[in-house]
Formats: sequence, C-alpha cells, structure tokens
Amino acid sequence: MSVRRSVGRLLPAPENFIPDAVLEEISAQGLDASRRDFLRKSFAAASATLAAGSALAATDHPAPDGDMAILQPSAHSTRLGHPVAFTPYGSPSKHEANLQRRESPGLTRKRESSISFTPLQGLFGIITPSGLHFERHHAGWHDIDPREHRLMINGLVSTAKVYTMAELMRLPSVSRMHFIECGANSAMDWGGPAVPTVQYTHGMLSCCEFTGVPLSLLLEDCGIDKQKAKWLLAEGSDGASLTRSIPIDRALDDAIVAWGMNGEMLRPENGYPLRLVVPGLQGVCWVKWLRRLEVGDAPFATREESTQYLDLMPDGLQRQYTVIQECKSVITSPSGGQRLLDKGFYNVTGLAWSGRGKIARVDVSVDGGRNWKTARLESPILPKCLTRFNLDWAWDGKPYILQSRAIDEAGHVQPKIAELRAVRGKRSVYHNNAIQSWQVSAAGEVMNVQLS
Repeated sequence: MSVRRSVGRLLPAPENFIPDAVLEEISAQGLDASRRDFLRKSFAAASATLAAGSALAATDHPAPDGDMAILQPSAHSTRLGHPVAFTPYGSPSKHEANLQRRESPGLTRKRESSISFTPLQGLFGIITPSGLHFERHHAGWHDIDPREHRLMINGLVSTAKVYTMAELMRLPSVSRMHFIECGANSAMDWGGPAVPTVQYTHGMLSCCEFTGVPLSLLLEDCGIDKQKAKWLLAEGSDGASLTRSIPIDRALDDAIVAWGMNGEMLRPENGYPLRLVVPGLQGVCWVKWLRRLEVGDAPFATREESTQYLDLMPDGLQRQYTVIQECKSVITSPSGGQRLLDKGFYNVTGLAWSGRGKIARVDVSVDGGRNWKTARLESPILPKCLTRFNLDWAWDGKPYILQSRAIDEAGHVQPKIAELRAVRGKRSVYHNNAIQSWQVSAAGEVMNVQLS
C-alpha cells in the first residue's frame, strides 16, 4: 500500500485553518460498561483533556500560576458586562474570529465567480450557521429588493402566472433540513491530495433548515401538464442568468421555493429573497435569486449543463445530467491541518450524507481501511440531510490513517478513490464521493493523503 501526501503549498499555513476548541471534562456517567472501561483505560494512560484545535495551545494566553488561581475572581466577574442589545444583530465571540469562510487564491480568474469554503473542522452538530454557509457564484451576488422581485411559472401549464414575494409567503409553507453540496466538492483531489484541510477538500458543503412553499403546490396552482411534463427549467436573476434543467419527478417530490434559512430570511449571498431548494441534487440546481420556472418535455441543454458540470469518462465521452450527490462522508476532527497534542482519548467525529435518502451506517477505520468499526450516529437522522457520527479512539502515539465509509438506506456504499477512478478515470472534476484519508503522524500532525 502506497501513500500520497498533500504538499499543502497552494494555501496559507495550516495553522490558519485549525479550529478553536474548548476543553471539557469527559465523564463516563451514563455510558454503557464497555465505553466506561474504554474511557477509564484511556485516561489512565493520558491527560484528562482533549485537544484538536490551536486556541488552547497558543502561547499568548498563558495559564494562571497554579491551580489555586481559579479561586481568585477574574476581572470580568467584578464589573458589569455589556447591556442588552449592545449588538442589535448578534455576532460570534471575538475569540472565534479564526472560524470563517475562506477562499482558495487563484482558483478562478474572477472573485465574482469564485468559491468560499465552509470551515467544517470547527462546526458541531449538523446545522451550518448562515454566516458560514459556503458560496459559489457565477457572476457575483446581489441584494435584491423583495418588493420588486417576481417569480414566473410558464411552459407546459394551463395558466402561466407571476408571483410576488408577498403572494408566495401567504401560501402554505414547510420547513425542512437538507444538505447542499456543490458538484465540484472534493474536485481538487481527483488527481491526488492537493489541499491540506477538510475546509478545502469538502468545504463546498452546508446543511440548513430551509423554509418556503413546496414547488409541487405552485406547479399544481398553475395547472402543470402531468402527461407531457418531463423537465423543469430554473432560471436565476444574477448576472449570469444561471439556468438548470431539473427532472420533473424531483421537482414534484420534495423541492421547495424557499425564502427562509435557519429561521430568518435567506442571506443575499445565498439567494435572497428567493431560491430553489432541490434536496439531494448538486448545488448548481439550487438556483439562487430565482425568477422563472419553465415546464418542458425535454432537458433544456443550458450552458451550465452542456459545457459545465459534466463527468468526463475514460473513453473521452462526457456524461450529462448527473445531478444526484451520491453517498459520502468525511472525518472532520481529527482532520488535515490539526495536531493531536497528547496521547489518549479522542472523539473521532464527522459528517455523512446522501442525495438518495437517509444515512444507514458509517464505518470508521484507523488503519487505512484494513479494519472497520461502526460509528455512533447522532440524531436526527433525516433524508438528504447531514448526519453526525462519532467513534471513541485512544491514540497511543503511533502513526495511523483515519477513514470513514458511509452507507445509505438505498444500499449505496461510499467507494475508495481507486474504485472510483476505475470507472471515472483521473481527469474528472465533478462528483467525487471517494473515501477521504487523514494520516496521523507520530508527532500528532494530521495530513491529507491518498491510498493506492
């Protein structure tokens, strides 16, 4: 078995991407006997603290002299704090400033058509904060006046209609949690390990609660021709007038014409005031600043599906309209750019998702795929939504290779990179759902590698 490492020369130093962490006492209370015994043995050989981030190892915040210093009142406990509504719209702590979306310099010629990546390594649970949701634009973003925005539905319908935002928001609405992943997520690692951190390998991925009107309700309202309708064209009102063809069965299933995200209106960079949510389909189908939906009997062969978002096959042919994001997972901690500060217990954690339904199981390996253990899945486990997984691990200071492998309810198993290349070749760009490998060195440094 050979290992290929990421050189990490394309990006700033890895320490800029290590998430802030909070050390907490780990209690075995309430755990089953096997896990209590596991923790007891782990802590007998190591410190009772965990470290996967850089904040607590920083030298500019020295610990107080002696354990008794905690008995002395701190400065902030002897005076009044800030008043209520000091910041009318809340912001993260200044101590969490390192956790932010980041671009990859030089990835595109124009920043208006670039990408900002979600810092998966520093997030908890499954919900992505609105301010950290990844961005992918084709002609920059806009902050559109909702009073002027309109949505037209035309084509194979009995009555073409134009809706205002006020009219849409009067209709029955739904709120559901779904992941959104760019079809180019993990693209930079098709040919080998090119980037050092999970923010750059998998950061074109987010998961939010979306609120809006079911698309099926709007199509019924316009009198869709169910006999002839096969495809739906979604058009945005950005500078690129981005348009995508969407299979009508997906449009009538669980798609939403959404105005809300995480309990508030969409952010401008995420399509305010209206975007299409098509669960399980690649992000480019989730058209932002949605202005028109046209029902047709065939795909529309738009620019973004006839020259872009194609899968180049080994025989030179290009596969079109591969819109579903397949079963995938990634360990977010420990992950590339982080450093284990001591031997002992670690919670190996990550995210799994599938565009075909719920995640059924996630296996984790610490020896490069020779042996696998079933991870614990945190609730909720929802269709076409991120699922958080965890596995107890006691690091003994030796080198290891961490991997995760997801299986969805339809029986699809996340492939190895060699298995994927056997079908797709090495010149692909989109739809890389291969198993991610993180190598932990004896010094505790975690690096992006590929096994072949």
